[in-house]
Amino acid sequence: MKIVVYAISKNEEKFVDRWYESMKEADEIYVLDTGSTDKTVDKLKKHKINVKTEIIKPWRFDVARNKSLEMVPKDTDICVCTDLDEVFNPGWRKVLEENWKDNQRAKYNYNWHFDENNNPVISYYLNKIHTRNDYTWIYPVHEVLTYTKTTEEKIITLDNITLNHYPDKTKSRSSYLPLLKLAVKENPNNDRNMHYLGREYMYYNQNDKAIKFLKKHLKLETATWKDERCASMRFIARCYIRKQNYKEALKWLDKAIKEAPYLRDPYVEKALLEYTLENYNKVIYLCNQALDIKTNEKTYINEKISYDHTIYDLLSMCYYYKNEKQLALYYIDKAIKQSPNIKRLQDNKKYFSKMKD
Repeated sequence: MKIVVYAISKNEEKFVDRWYESMKEADEIYVLDTGSTDKTVDKLKKHKINVKTEIIKPWRFDVARNKSLEMVPKDTDICVCTDLDEVFNPGWRKVLEENWKDNQRAKYNYNWHFDENNNPVISYYLNKIHTRNDYTWIYPVHEVLTYTKTTEEKIITLDNITLNHYPDKTKSRSSYLPLLKLAVKENPNNDRNMHYLGREYMYYNQNDKAIKFLKKHLKLETATWKDERCASMRFIARCYIRKQNYKEALKWLDKAIKEAPYLRDPYVEKALLEYTLENYNKVIYLCNQALDIKTNEKTYINEKISYDHTIYDLLSMCYYYKNEKQLALYYIDKAIKQSPNIKRLQDNKKYFSKMKD
């Protein structure tokens, strides 16, 4: 079975060695470099990786991905698309060889975000392992690997393959907004890209535009995925909070809870707002509702605040303001266990310990 890794790169010299060590289980590795000005290409060639350089103008991620896929030999059995800031747990090739059979694509674990103790707090399934000749990449940004055949796609889920993401936090994402605007212009009825555009405007604090496009997302007939609809509602609420329209924010958070009551995220976001409004009993109720949800849906929608120390931190503060020392200490201990390196939590524990019983 011929297994090939392919990727795109630009100014990734700090990641090349680590990435290669993770990917070298493949038979061959191909990288399309899109204009590095550092030592990325030299370091890739040092590892005998097949490298081609091409400047993509105008820049689009789907074009770059497709050109990198074109580098992969046609007789490849399995293609593995990764980025240079990603690392597989060892043994991934053996799992593919033992389980692939006649499948066309694999889903596997992706740890997208880690806490300060290197514990994954946002994880979901990724599906960028695929056959050579049945797929193409689409969309200028947040590109999607798309099946091109008319027959039913055969997908296998491999929970014993895990890819970890360790991003370069200094890299700019300034190209995302214009590319998302282009994606929506090209396909105004695509619910996924409409959601992403609204979210991107939110990231840029362009609250009115964010609300406009997130509401457009919710009105699209194809916008049926409840997790993503819930996220749009939460993002609308965030924008109203910035506009200090708390009544409208609470309304949208209630909608988000109703839309996806099985997700922790809307409960936690509403709890944070109620805490700001000093409604401590409501915060306690919402936090406990969130804690009652034990399952973590494996999608990119997950928020790290739903599974880190945040819930316990909120509960400890609420019980402090309610002058209930033992409960305040109980929950601050839980928060510290989740995030032992946050000084504020340690200081809060010391302060709570001095409270009168």
